[in-house]
Amino acid sequence: MENYKGILPKSFVLDGKYTVQFFIKKGQNAETYRVKGADGKLFFLKLFNPAQTHHTAFDTHGNLLEIEFLKKIKHENIVSYRDSGEIIIENKKYLYLILDFIVGETLDERMLRERISTLYDLRQILSGVLNGLQYLHSLPEPIIHNEITPQNIMLDLSDETPKAKIIDFGYARSFLQSSKTFNKQGLNLNYIASECITAGIFSPQSDLFSVGAVMYQMLYGMPPWNVSISNFQMQMDDESAKIEKILQQRDKPLLFPAVADRIVDFDNSILNIIVKALNPDTEKRFVSAQDFLQALNSEKTIGDTVGEFVVSQTSPRKKRGNGFADIAGMQQMKDKLKNEVIDLINDPEGARMYNISMPNGMLLYGPPGCGKSFFAEKFAEETGFNYKYVSPGELGSIYIHGAQEKILALFEEARKNAPFVICLDEVSSLFPKREAARDNLLIGEVDEFLVQLNNCGKDGIFVIAMTNFPQNIDKAVLRTGRLDIKIYVPPPDFEARKALLEMYLKDLPKDFGIDYEELSKLTENRAVSDIRFIVDDIGRNCRKERKRITMEMLIDKIKNTLPSITPDDIKNHERIKNEMEGQIEQRPRIGF
Repeated sequence: MENYKGILPKSFVLDGKYTVQFFIKKGQNAETYRVKGADGKLFFLKLFNPAQTHHTAFDTHGNLLEIEFLKKIKHENIVSYRDSGEIIIENKKYLYLILDFIVGETLDERMLRERISTLYDLRQILSGVLNGLQYLHSLPEPIIHNEITPQNIMLDLSDETPKAKIIDFGYARSFLQSSKTFNKQGLNLNYIASECITAGIFSPQSDLFSVGAVMYQMLYGMPPWNVSISNFQMQMDDESAKIEKILQQRDKPLLFPAVADRIVDFDNSILNIIVKALNPDTEKRFVSAQDFLQALNSEKTIGDTVGEFVVSQTSPRKKRGNGFADIAGMQQMKDKLKNEVIDLINDPEGARMYNISMPNGMLLYGPPGCGKSFFAEKFAEETGFNYKYVSPGELGSIYIHGAQEKILALFEEARKNAPFVICLDEVSSLFPKREAARDNLLIGEVDEFLVQLNNCGKDGIFVIAMTNFPQNIDKAVLRTGRLDIKIYVPPPDFEARKALLEMYLKDLPKDFGIDYEELSKLTENRAVSDIRFIVDDIGRNCRKERKRITMEMLIDKIKNTLPSITPDDIKNHERIKNEMEGQIEQRPRIGF
């Protein structure tokens, strides 16, 4: 899928008016493109395949509801309709929708780039969303959006002050429609009210629940009662089992870690607003978006409801450096570690309540040069933990039991300075299989490491072990309860290569017209270090004469630079990965 280019080719002219500039993404039933109108303006094109669209998305006349709704809507906080129609491509009928192009980013992208740091920003963004919902809910035939998520809130940056706009009406329905028209397929249920999930009942109050979930995420970096839906989709085919898991989470107390030290002008009354918005009883939620908006802007006072929930006053540790923001791609790995490690450390009260502790560590394995060491360092920055990188030479010793003493000293240092990340490089040479060890000294080193690794998470120590040869590590090191998380780090995939190139070239003098998609294709199977070298080497050459980096320079450099890993190397590492996954819990492939 990474090289998927969409049905419409570049420069395709739609209906004689809109020229395709580039493909953006493919969804369940639609593809999106950026197009240019005959007047030179930019627009957003959504191309629907009716055959792949759920029947509840059409009205009784066979018209697509998303298009029909947007035709009627006109509000500054909602994406603007421009045009629509039908087109035949290869004897198949498609529907198209043209929307005004929004210069900016989604709220999700904003939060990944930088966390919300002031209540002013939070109020400004959510006020726009609530204004848009108040308009939708007040129409003669009220419209319920049904998918208010950070991905569907666009921040228009064309003016000095960002303006929130609601986008994507694929799940929107008329309030007057039957509840049978509620379609859960493809929705992220973390943001959906329980009555929608269990009974298909959608209402203005269910949209307001979603706003409350977004508001919680803006403060804490994840939805309330967060459940990893993607994992359930991969591991559980039974829809009812997924729903049961989500509802079980919502029976647990809602936790509020302290954020006053990183949110400017924070006021605890904001927590009462979240609790009211997320109340399982629709009668106890806000009456309307306007009611929610007045509370948000301190124009009305609501009762103290946060006392019904467990509130953790533990302050999260502050980042050191940029953390995960410096890493292109690897989003699934970053989300996993944030949910399973970082959030757990930042919420010790919740951890004690549910008798859970931080995992002891993880194994990163795969071809050389693909970012394992860099990721370990940025993980430590993201957590705010103390960090130490350890090479095999630092633990070696010419003295009997010397290496064992160094291992002991390393963990003692980590305990004194916990929370602490220990990053062990080339761990296959540090702790090889004991049956293959040539002498008792190596066996003793492995034994000492196993002793120290046991339950080190409870002491606030997280071990990151890295290797290119996981098959050579002693099996006892890899068992559950020691290196609990095991992740294969392959060469970066198409999207990650594109992101890396954009990141490395971002602040460099360059010509207009750098085609990152084309460069991403040309760098297939290149390691992260290869891509970094290509950009740096061109930069060194251009510096002398203050030249701008051009597309031609990049293409020439790529074609004349040998990759550091060969196709045979990649096949060999894929084989090792398959062998490893035969020994451990099946995990999805994660691209850098």
